[in-house]
Amino acid sequence: MESLSVVVPCFNEEQNVERFYEKLINSTEFLKDRSCGLEIIFVDDGSFDKTYDRIMSVRSNDDRVRLISFSRNFGKEAAMFAGLEKSKGDYVVIMDCDLQDPPELLAEMFKYIDDGYDSVATRRVTRKGEPPIRSFFARCFYKLMKKISATEFVDGARDYRLMTRQMVNAILSMPEYNRFTKGIFGWVGFKTKWLEYENVERVAGETKWSFWKLVGYSIEGIVAFSTKPLMIASAMGVFFCLLAFVMIIFTIVRKLVFGDPVSGWPSLVCIILLLSGIQFFCTGILGQYLARTYMEVKRRPLYVIKEEL
Repeated sequence: MESLSVVVPCFNEEQNVERFYEKLINSTEFLKDRSCGLEIIFVDDGSFDKTYDRIMSVRSNDDRVRLISFSRNFGKEAAMFAGLEKSKGDYVVIMDCDLQDPPELLAEMFKYIDDGYDSVATRRVTRKGEPPIRSFFARCFYKLMKKISATEFVDGARDYRLMTRQMVNAILSMPEYNRFTKGIFGWVGFKTKWLEYENVERVAGETKWSFWKLVGYSIEGIVAFSTKPLMIASAMGVFFCLLAFVMIIFTIVRKLVFGDPVSGWPSLVCIILLLSGIQFFCTGILGQYLARTYMEVKRRPLYVIKEEL
């Protein structure tokens, strides 16, 4: 008998757990027709509200509900990996608890799985409800990643994705510490069908992703799936070395031919500040890669489980 595992990362989602559960159960009635079992894995990512209590309440009435509770907040990436690692289903889907990932799409997703796809992914075609500046930078990020990375990145892609066990196992074979799952999905490959839908706003609560958290997450993606920034830093170094050599020749020739003294300390200060800024910028790029290498070699676990039911 086949089965579906639903992985649900949760962080301070006390207002949404029961609503999500009810809608998911109603949207998975079709599984009975295909004799497919269901398990729901809530991953409590160190919530400090009543998320744990709400999950326990749901679990008391349905033995298909499982709970993984972290010892602290390790982040959504760790929560998704834990859910995938603990899942037992032939098919696995990752969904947010805030109902921005419509459960009613699951029936359509399974149709494409039956057609031979290994994965059915979702992407938003609109960003209704998001601040304009956040939407602008998100689109810029995806355009940038398409240019500097060989891995497929789709604008508006969500973590909401139905996968076969084969694809899940491929993802689990990449236990890297610095995770950017959207890139990992693309890196492992497999035949993927994209479903488009209009953005759905949160049912309740507030997003846990601030603008600066998203900036940090974007840097994580760039460093994890492209070495182009290192090439840019190297190219800038070569360019300014050549420019400095040309300017030295120019200064010597001007002195010998025209006898002009070397003057203009304001322009000299500007040049020094410019080159210093570029040096710090390039050093920062190297630092980002070095920091992630440092975290990888320590081999710390991605998460620590406090309780598993």
